[in-house]
Amino acid sequence: MSQQPPIRSTSPPRRPDASMSLLTNVMDHSLDDGYAEATARRKAEGRAGMSRSLRAKIGLAGGLLLAAVVVTVGAAQARVTAPVVAKERQELIDRVESETASADTEQKKVDSLRDDVSARQRKALEKHGGDQGELVALLAGATAVHGPGVKLVINDAKDTDQSGGGGPRETSDFSDTGRVRDRDMQQFVNGLWQSGAEAIAINGQRLTALSAIRAAGDAILVDNRPLVPPYTVLALGNGKHLSAAFQDSAGGRYLQVLKDSYGIRATMSEQGEVRLPAAASLIVRTAKPKAADTDKGAAHTGKGTS
Repeated sequence: MSQQPPIRSTSPPRRPDASMSLLTNVMDHSLDDGYAEATARRKAEGRAGMSRSLRAKIGLAGGLLLAAVVVTVGAAQARVTAPVVAKERQELIDRVESETASADTEQKKVDSLRDDVSARQRKALEKHGGDQGELVALLAGATAVHGPGVKLVINDAKDTDQSGGGGPRETSDFSDTGRVRDRDMQQFVNGLWQSGAEAIAINGQRLTALSAIRAAGDAILVDNRPLVPPYTVLALGNGKHLSAAFQDSAGGRYLQVLKDSYGIRATMSEQGEVRLPAAASLIVRTAKPKAADTDKGAAHTGKGTS
């Protein structure tokens, strides 16, 4: 009986750890598919983030380059136009200065002509006034005068609103009632004339028989010349008598009411010497001197301020 060779198995031999398949699987696959997918996704996002960051840097660099170009072009244009602008500005300044100088020259001519007219008027008054020509010129305000008198300083009430409107003492608003108005100044001046003043000036403006005290808005005008407070009224005459007579006159009593009721500030003092200038202009529209052989009487001048 023949012996057959032993049959060998063709399957690979079993691993020694074949009985520990679960442990083997854990060791061979330490990361499952989910972890592997998450890792791959993060790597892809990292590459994309780097790409976006690079694009942002390139955009920023481009913006900075564009801004630099704009600034450079603007500076170049400014350097080109600067001489033109400076030239135009200088031309404008030269024109303003030239026109101002021309206006000053014309104003000097006006002042010179006004002085000449006033001098001729004073000479005419002295000529036609005969023996009393100097007195006529003095009473008419044609000559500067000086002598004893009084000084009356009048001012608005304290904390008076300078922008208030309306007539004096026509409203209950203290900012209005506490202001000195043109009609108030008329009362004061007429009271001084009534008390015996021989010549009066307000803030350096000599009053005559034809002087007018008016208002333009909130300003007081004397012969169309604006005045600002405080108002200094100088009156020529016997200081002691003039001061007492004014306080008893209608103008003095009116002033006292304004002081007591509305806070108008006023002080009067006797002066040993006051100096009043001549009137700026003398305009006589209707009065004419009479012939010397028909009228030997003294000239008469009336006083009063409207």
